[in-house]
Parts: sequence; structure tokens; C-alpha cells
Amino acid sequence: MFDWMVWTTPIAVFFTCIVLMLVGMTVWEIKRPTTMRKGFLPIATTRGDRLFIGLLSAAYINLAFVGMAGWFAEWFSLENEPSVWISFVLSMAVLGLIMKKG
Repeated sequence: MFDWMVWTTPIAVFFTCIVLMLVGMTVWEIKRPTTMRKGFLPIATTRGDRLFIGLLSAAYINLAFVGMAGWFAEWFSLENEPSVWISFVLSMAVLGLIMKKG
């Protein structure tokens, strides 16, 4: 069924984190409903809004990193392309920042 997709460890960890966040946010929302608040984002948001914006940001960061990995290897004279774990950590940090301060 999933033969068409390349399931590497970083990809599996990334999707597992997304599933765990969605389950955790659902339980959190049921236990303690959210209210709108204004952070550094230009709109008032709920926790779910910030999670959605953060997940989109994380996806774009990962896609940009994968697309530019060859350039990074060339620019920094690396033998191999940089690890996707770098983009994973960066995207989760951005997601955390959006969830906390957004």
C-alpha cells in the first residue's frame, strides 16, 4: 500500500510527531477549550489555528531544505548533502515558537 513512498526514519519521526500533536491537541481542547488571543501573528488565533499555521510552516521549511540541500553541499563544500534532521529540528523549533508566542 505504501510502496510508492520512501519511508526513511526522519520522515516516519516527522509524521509520528504530527499525529501525536493532533491527538494531544484534541485531548487538550476537550479538557480545556481554547480562547482567541493575539501574539506576533497578525491575527487573533486559537491553539488549533496556531498548530495549523505551525504545521504549514514546518512543511515549507522541510521542503525548502530538501530542495536546497544540494546547494548547501556546494556552498559549504560538503562531501554529502546535509542531514534532514537539521530541517526537522529547525521546523519543530519554529512550530514551538508559533504555538507559544504566535
